[in-house]
Amino acid sequence: MNLSKLGQLAVDVARKQGASYADFRFEEIRNENIEVSDGKPGQIDRNSSAGFCVRVLADGAWGFAANAVIGESEVRQAAQTAVAIAKTSARINRKKVHLADVPTIKDKYSTPFDKDPFKIPLTEKIEYLLSLDAMMRKNESLNNSGAFMSFTRTNKLFISSLGSEIEQTLLQSGAGASCGVIRGHRDRTERSYPSSSGQYKTIGYELVDELKFEENLPRIADEAVMLSLAKECPSGEFDIVLSSDLLSLQIHETIGHPLELDRVFGSERNFSGTSFAIPVQLGELKYGSDLINVVADTSYRGGLATWGYDDEGVKARPFKLIENGILVNYLSNRESAYRIGKLPTGAANADGWSNPPIVRITNVLLEPGESSFDDLISGIDDGIYFDTVESWSIGDDRSTFQLGSEVGWEIKGGKLGEMIKRPVYSGNTVYFWNSCDAVGDKSQWIIWGTPNCGKGQPAQTAQTAQGCSPSRFRRVRVGVEHG
Repeated sequence: MNLSKLGQLAVDVARKQGASYADFRFEEIRNENIEVSDGKPGQIDRNSSAGFCVRVLADGAWGFAANAVIGESEVRQAAQTAVAIAKTSARINRKKVHLADVPTIKDKYSTPFDKDPFKIPLTEKIEYLLSLDAMMRKNESLNNSGAFMSFTRTNKLFISSLGSEIEQTLLQSGAGASCGVIRGHRDRTERSYPSSSGQYKTIGYELVDELKFEENLPRIADEAVMLSLAKECPSGEFDIVLSSDLLSLQIHETIGHPLELDRVFGSERNFSGTSFAIPVQLGELKYGSDLINVVADTSYRGGLATWGYDDEGVKARPFKLIENGILVNYLSNRESAYRIGKLPTGAANADGWSNPPIVRITNVLLEPGESSFDDLISGIDDGIYFDTVESWSIGDDRSTFQLGSEVGWEIKGGKLGEMIKRPVYSGNTVYFWNSCDAVGDKSQWIIWGTPNCGKGQPAQTAQTAQGCSPSRFRRVRVGVEHG
């Protein structure tokens, strides 16, 4: 089977049927997920899928068709079906779709990595995870513990009527561990490492070594027990410092999602809301303090949303979203970028071969500042340090939020004090980002992968990333989550 010829066939058939634009995308996806818990192997899931899709623009409307059976007749049928859908949709569309121009690309891209996780024996992976679990369970006060690994390899071929032909191989790896204590009927506390969802990157098995589990899991186990006995968080208005993984979620929910340009134009209204950051504010909205500089960069090595090209063939490169606190751009695909007269930022991403690409959060990076961690803490007389994501709730238009962490520490007189359990903070997005008066330096900067971002109807899951250092915010509403 010559996939390149099948892709060109799809494009040619679609054009003959009346499509003004067409593209073909083939994907072959392999997954491996391994879990252990409480000293025993848990779920082991190995699966794979392959298929193709054809997307067309005809009479100013989109059409899409996909099939897991890959052959000449199936490709012809998919192209014809996609065009028929587009022409039918055009009868009820209020506005015609236009696309921003992109160059013709012929290229190949592969994720850089050192160790292929699919060549590591399964028994070796399970034994290592069991050793991590045992390391935590040396603390006999724990009630539960577990660890996991996750790996995905995706081979892609993209062909478009513009003459582009792009091959990509993307490798994603993830791992993490957690443990907890249950006291009474509902009082459960948990500590996770390196975050509550682990860590994910577009690298190989070397991620496992990079995370340094052996150095950190004994501490996590001790903290889980300490947390079960800790006092609850005070309520009031405090100066706070957020750990980088919690700030990563803050970026994801209150910068990444509200700057998805299709959401801004209302495509998510019925499913997960709209955005307060409307286009008339572009270049005007003081989104954050002068310290807030945010870049979207799908070329950043290791980010979970790192690739050579997005699913519309747009080359990966950095774009500024917020500059010195001012909103200057959005996450966009070709369709939405045309509507604001800008280049697409390469944010078109599909959940596998059976879905059309939509605008997704990519690698959204808060540039580091100049403050050490000691600087962040010493600048607070009475406040709270929040560490590790636990909960989140976001307003419909992303203008308000409430986030919680697994653990907090009081800050008294510029020093970390007593541990507190399940603290939460809340606020208005723009006020919050403008309250930032210190950003951690590059020595603390981490890019965090989010493996399960949901969006769209039908729902799609995407892999995103946010990079940041711990940062300080002034006069933030703080309370306690009762769980």
